[in-house]
Amino acid sequence: MTDTAAQLDQRTSLPSSPSAVPRYPLARRIRGWLGWALVFGLLAWSWSPAEMFRAGALISDWRNMADFGSAFLNPNFHDWDQYVSDMVVTIQIAIWGTALAVVFGIPFSILSSSNVCPPWIVQPVRRLMDSCRAINEIVFALLFVVAVGLGPFAGVMALFVHNLGVFAKLFSEAVEQVDPRPVEGIRVTGAVRVQEVVFGVIPQVMPLWSSFTLYRLETNVRSATTLGIVGAGGIGQTLFESIRSFQYAATAAQIIVVVVTVMALDLISARIRKALV
Repeated sequence: MTDTAAQLDQRTSLPSSPSAVPRYPLARRIRGWLGWALVFGLLAWSWSPAEMFRAGALISDWRNMADFGSAFLNPNFHDWDQYVSDMVVTIQIAIWGTALAVVFGIPFSILSSSNVCPPWIVQPVRRLMDSCRAINEIVFALLFVVAVGLGPFAGVMALFVHNLGVFAKLFSEAVEQVDPRPVEGIRVTGAVRVQEVVFGVIPQVMPLWSSFTLYRLETNVRSATTLGIVGAGGIGQTLFESIRSFQYAATAAQIIVVVVTVMALDLISARIRKALV
């Protein structure tokens, strides 16, 4: 019998494994069970306050939704040029809100990075950025409408303040993941802390920062659409007026303009992000 045949014969004579499923330690399995129990407990706790018991109405009252939805089946593009013009304003609001948030978010992200700044700076800045991020853009839009009046500038400022917290969070997480070796190499040359950040940190995170910026710009276009509801300009204001006056055909046309624009921005942004990363 050859060596190969002997090895095959030896393999077939070995007892088969009782189970291919890996066995985890009991403590790990208990933690997993407790985690799932916590998830289901939170869902059960939120069931009644969230009125999830009304989910059956989606089936019993489907005719009401169908009747309402049928009013949108005949969009009216009679004023399509005005809709496109309002959509362009919405994009411009998003561009300026995003640009301001990036410019001011970069220094705040550096101050929020634990591998760059000491804790007595990092923690207060992080809490300030948490406050900006926790408040919705519509709330900021209401505040700025009162301060500067109705119009797109209130929307720009609302997006700026909210996204300042978002960019500071995203950018600081990227900074904290950088390779420390280039920074140490710059430090041994006698460079000061600012030079370490400019020449050792920022070049490493710039592609990721650019990707985050493009993604948030796409998101801010959608957010800028809703800001028009409180008078912050753009197509959202036109859309809200059409809904309030029951002009469903015009509303449908405006929604189509918004959807097509967001889809186009999504495709363009995805291609640019793919090229940057």
